[in-house]
Amino acid sequence: MTDPDKHPQRLRVAHLNPNAATPFHLRPAEEVRAAIAAELGLDALSRLDFAGQLRGHGTDGWLLTGTLTARVTQPCVVTLKPVKSDITDQVRIQFTPHLGQPEGDEVEMPDETLEPLGNFIDLSAIMVEALSLALPEYPRAKGAALTAAAPPPEDAGDTRRPFAGLDKLLGDKPRES
Repeated sequence: MTDPDKHPQRLRVAHLNPNAATPFHLRPAEEVRAAIAAELGLDALSRLDFAGQLRGHGTDGWLLTGTLTARVTQPCVVTLKPVKSDITDQVRIQFTPHLGQPEGDEVEMPDETLEPLGNFIDLSAIMVEALSLALPEYPRAKGAALTAAAPPPEDAGDTRRPFAGLDKLLGDKPRES
């Protein structure tokens, strides 16, 4: 990564200037990219770059805008061969103190770009989340295609009666009282 003192990965909200943009640029080192790749189930993460700015939004909120670029290698869903993908994604997140933490088992968030504002804004966590959301869900190697499932054999018989032959097995045996 770049010098962490000049480019912190976790920003303390109280130290941010609401009247000026705070630029950021994260470019993780190879060992950090390998750890992220392992966390996300990737074969490799050869490039990862997250750059943008954070600025005051409204009276007490913050707006993060940035660009995420990456090169990932994932297994093909059909052949398991490695598939390389280049990703470029625009990230926009609005942090607001007026959004409470969700409670309960199933909670619907009003807007996916809104986040609750805490004491810190973790740029690394935002980068990893943005990458996980931008990954191809079903990567396929060139020429890989799913084949149709084989139809069931026609002489399979009636499979809805699992005890159909039981009476023949018990046939002439006397019942115990």
